[in-house]
Amino acid sequence: MIRLGKWGKAITICLTAALLLSACGRQDETADGKVKIEFFQNKPEAKGSFDKLIAKFNEQHPDVQVTQVNPPDAETVLLTRVVKNDIPDVIGMGATDTYSILAQSGIFADFEGTPLLSNIDDNYVKMLQDVAGTEGVNGVPYATNANGIMYNKTLFKQMGLTVPKTWDELIATARKIKEAGKIPFYFTYKDDWQTNLPFNALGPNLVGIDFFLQRRENQVTFQEKYREVAEKQLELMKYGHNDNFGKAYSDGNRAFANGDAFMYIQGTWAIPEIRKANPDVQIGFFPFPASNDAANNKLINGVDTLLTISSETPHKKEAEEFIAFLTEPENIGQYIKEQTLFSAVKGVKQDDPAVAELQPYLQQGKVIDFADHYIPAAVQLNSIVQSFLQNGDIDSYLKTLDREWDKVADRR
Repeated sequence: MIRLGKWGKAITICLTAALLLSACGRQDETADGKVKIEFFQNKPEAKGSFDKLIAKFNEQHPDVQVTQVNPPDAETVLLTRVVKNDIPDVIGMGATDTYSILAQSGIFADFEGTPLLSNIDDNYVKMLQDVAGTEGVNGVPYATNANGIMYNKTLFKQMGLTVPKTWDELIATARKIKEAGKIPFYFTYKDDWQTNLPFNALGPNLVGIDFFLQRRENQVTFQEKYREVAEKQLELMKYGHNDNFGKAYSDGNRAFANGDAFMYIQGTWAIPEIRKANPDVQIGFFPFPASNDAANNKLINGVDTLLTISSETPHKKEAEEFIAFLTEPENIGQYIKEQTLFSAVKGVKQDDPAVAELQPYLQQGKVIDFADHYIPAAVQLNSIVQSFLQNGDIDSYLKTLDREWDKVADRR
């Protein structure tokens, strides 16, 4: 069932029309009679991990052949294929605005009440429902990631610093580092998507995810609720380096790996890249302390990859078998180890020491989703935040967020 408010009523006609068309003639069997399953996924860095799991599945299921497709700019490719009614059998993607649009369009199967969700953490199932605005569950949460603050354990120990638990402690720590002539945070704001990392941590913790559900119904505005978020975004900028907008993500990974800064506001996805630059770096990772209420600060933790099935696939049984295989503890365990992610499957733990300090939050369910999972891509959040951090105009920033949100809402 689709729970469409104002936000979701006008899904693109061509997507709806695609469901009314017959299949487009894709070959469903190999020459030797095996059922062909196409697995389309959006993460280039995960291709090798999935290749290994697919090979294992194909060996165990001699009547089925799964083939992975992983194109550049995968979400755009997927939308184009949906319009052409060429929908992959199984899809792996993030819990993004694209997922929301397609879920509301009836493109994906509904997994509510199925065995595929029986061992999935309820927190992540609820996240998918909130992102999509649907009553049903149109995906199986698979792997999750986190956004917080990495710190160099060696440098912290040398200065006698402790991990901050509140906003005031974070700023005091950054000030102490700066006064010692060192770099507190390594900002990589040449890449506009990097500017969203503090936004993603501050917004959900200070304002909450319900804000976005209410914003969809035009009940609240950024101008009303996001001033403290904006003020703290600017406060952090006092503790960067001398070229915050000249360094890119790749630069930051190398710099942090080499001890050029004490802290790095980043996602867990950066850990493998940092270790490539310096395998011996001692990484710690703590949740972003957005407020001065340490007990209520939550870890930003959302669905990095969900698995779903085309509602029109003629091979639903085999597609479900493949997802069931991927979510087996041994297999999801292998995946999260290689990708430095967390499992949405209950009881499967990430044992990488770099993220040990995040584990209590995951185990206690003290997590909250990424803010940008709820903001339509057409809003152009990345460039809005980047411009704001350069000009420092809070009023203009919040007005722009509201204006661009309303433009997208009116088109939908």
